[in-house]
Amino acid sequence: MTLQLANRVSALTPSSTLAITAKAKAMKAEGIDVIGLGAGEPDFNTPQHIIDAAIKAMNEGQTKYTATGGLPELKKAIIGKFKKDQNIDYKPFEIIVTNGAKHALYTLFQVILNEGDEVIIPIPYWVSYPEQVKLAGGEPVYINGEEANQFKITADQLKSAITSKTKAIIINSPSNPTGMLYTKEELTELGEICLEHNILIISDEIYEKLIYGEHTHVSIAELSTELKNQTIIINGVSKSHSMTGWRIGYAAGNALIIKAMTDLASHSTSNPTTPSQYGAIAAYNGTQEPVETMREAFEDRLNKIHQQLIQIPGVSCLKPQGAFYLFPNVIEAAKLTGFDSVDQFAEALLEEANVAVIPGSGFGAQDYIRLSYATSLELLEKAIERIQQFVKSKMK
Repeated sequence: MTLQLANRVSALTPSSTLAITAKAKAMKAEGIDVIGLGAGEPDFNTPQHIIDAAIKAMNEGQTKYTATGGLPELKKAIIGKFKKDQNIDYKPFEIIVTNGAKHALYTLFQVILNEGDEVIIPIPYWVSYPEQVKLAGGEPVYINGEEANQFKITADQLKSAITSKTKAIIINSPSNPTGMLYTKEELTELGEICLEHNILIISDEIYEKLIYGEHTHVSIAELSTELKNQTIIINGVSKSHSMTGWRIGYAAGNALIIKAMTDLASHSTSNPTTPSQYGAIAAYNGTQEPVETMREAFEDRLNKIHQQLIQIPGVSCLKPQGAFYLFPNVIEAAKLTGFDSVDQFAEALLEEANVAVIPGSGFGAQDYIRLSYATSLELLEKAIERIQQFVKSKMK
């Protein structure tokens, strides 16, 4: 029998982050001393009180199905988090708990997009945004966030990209891969345009707890009642509480959209993992000290390795304001070392210098690479030293 896959999956682009990570792991399995800087997850273990809460729940028999949209107690904890952090009020029917923030995004696109609907995606973007939009029959429309503007789009750029088919825009702040934040003023300008043209705002705030220096996180939904009603917030405990494997994310916003997402989830995943939901309750209701400890560690690493990174010939890098990624421009370093593209440069770094980085092409930005500093300072400094030696040894 000749099997033909559905067109929707045949057109998918595999995740570059997962592909590089898999190759690096395979090299490690062969005994090669690879330093992986591709990880999109904290290198800290989940805080103990969260683990204990999940174990307690399991021991008490909490191992069965829950409501599709999540435990009422978890929704209450999420509502409390929004009130405390952004002073936004949500009702339980305006929240759905999902199997990770990625699942929240996927389900959202499935329920809001019809064939040909356009979603505005700023470049650089997280690798899964365009693929999820296409899987839902939508059309990604890209706007280039210039490095001169900290990789952020402007109000004028947004105006120029809007058509009669524009359905939504994605705002990711802090950004993966750049680590940059939108200010209150910038969000206000973008929000006014979205309100004027009735464009749904998808605000991905998964890195909101990882902010450095004097910078602060602002949610576009907290700026006005009108913007709150026009926004779906995507968030979760994966990055903030080092719970990537627990797979708990959520969406908050328009009740009609949330209901549709819940109905769809009832036919796909049934419910988020039950013990993980009890862990997430503990994450939000318990001490936040481990979150701050992790944030301080990331900031310390950033301050030390950023200076070392920009000393490498042909490398320039804006200092990130949040998340745990560096996004340096390395096109000159690639040229200095005899490579035609950054993709080739990144591949050689892995094979010859044994350092795994993610090429910027996966994020829509060809001249860049993404380096995660969610690993020990010792390994980070060793990796930067290897990259520097690699570049200097190949310079022509």
